Amino acid sequence: MNRRHFIRSAAALPFISAIAAERPKRLILRSSWQTVNIGDIAHTPGVLALLEKHLPEVEVRLWPSNLENGVAEMLAARFPKVKVIRGEEVKKSFEECDFLLHGSGPSLVAQADVVKWSQATGKPYGVYGITFSGQQSSRSKTQPQVKTIDVLSAARFVYFRDSVSLELAKKMGCTCPRMEFGPDGAFAVDLKDDAKAEAFLKGHGLEQGKFLCCIPRLRNTPYWTLPEKHAAIDEKKDARNKAMMDHDGRPLLDAIVSVIKNTDLKILLCPEDKTQMKVGKEMLYDKLPEDVKARVVWRENYWLTNEALSTYRRSAGLFGHEMHSPIMCIGNGIPAIVCRWAEQTSKGYMWRDIGLGDWLFDLDKEDELQKVAATVLAMAKDPAGSKAKAEKARDFVMAKFAASMGVVKSCLPG
Repeated sequence: MNRRHFIRSAAALPFISAIAAERPKRLILRSSWQTVNIGDIAHTPGVLALLEKHLPEVEVRLWPSNLENGVAEMLAARFPKVKVIRGEEVKKSFEECDFLLHGSGPSLVAQADVVKWSQATGKPYGVYGITFSGQQSSRSKTQPQVKTIDVLSAARFVYFRDSVSLELAKKMGCTCPRMEFGPDGAFAVDLKDDAKAEAFLKGHGLEQGKFLCCIPRLRNTPYWTLPEKHAAIDEKKDARNKAMMDHDGRPLLDAIVSVIKNTDLKILLCPEDKTQMKVGKEMLYDKLPEDVKARVVWRENYWLTNEALSTYRRSAGLFGHEMHSPIMCIGNGIPAIVCRWAEQTSKGYMWRDIGLGDWLFDLDKEDELQKVAATVLAMAKDPAGSKAKAEKARDFVMAKFAASMGVVKSCLPG
């Protein structure tokens, strides 16, 4: 290099640095697992809302598994700046982005893609709000030799959405430098479709603050009943579902009858996934006494997360066998009671982690099963106290989010 060329190059350095400094930090969010469950849908808008609030200067690109059934349009309306990447766009984003964030989920769902990112780019990644059961992710079929614990250990951070998962990962030898309890991203969902919610409530005689939501489910989600899943019936799981239906439905039936007979509230039976409209009718609605049924509304159609959340916000609270509708309720200051059982993962224990242990019931334990109806009635009869309790849990969760988003920010280039 001659002297004149060196001087020109040196003179250009400040301008090159300025251009580099102007480039936004870029992050890939790997999320959006399926659309037949409003809870699985909720993971993505929850984490996107957190990134928008706490890292507004960061360009976020969403790498989804599934955005069908109107979910793509719903997310685009709420997050117009977020680019959805697929195919060749993923490869380009590997080159252009600084960090990969694996979103909330029932496991390290996209384990194979995390490995692909790490091997192709050498850039860092983090995991945000998952349950860990000790089993390799079922979706990691392209990398069967890679153990989940090794992938977690190589992350900059791993936030587990329940303390049971955190302790198990430690016990199994995970060496990630930062492992903590970190709430499910669905707590942060702020979607809404007030028009649809209000039209449904008005059409079914439900007034704001004058009804409770109830969501039943089977021990094993019967995905084989959904055409889009192309799944053969699992005879063993189906038999277990049928054997436990009356047992699991009884505490909810008792709670519904108790609320109807002791308050002026109504009950809305609603779904979290596409299989639960039928479950709601067969497990609960059809078994109610006629005088009780008169004040119970059975929702026969599936809905998306935005309409569901607008409905929950207008309710006096929620109870049932599901997890993510309660999560969304608490994230919006709405009381919610969770029932769980052995077939579910440890995610239910997050209720203890956020200070709501007395709103968590294990239906495999007879003494806890017997307490459900009384606890639901107590929640219904003390709306102010119940709401204050929900808001305290929400504030705890939001503080955790603020801290963890600070960690995400620290992993991006300065």
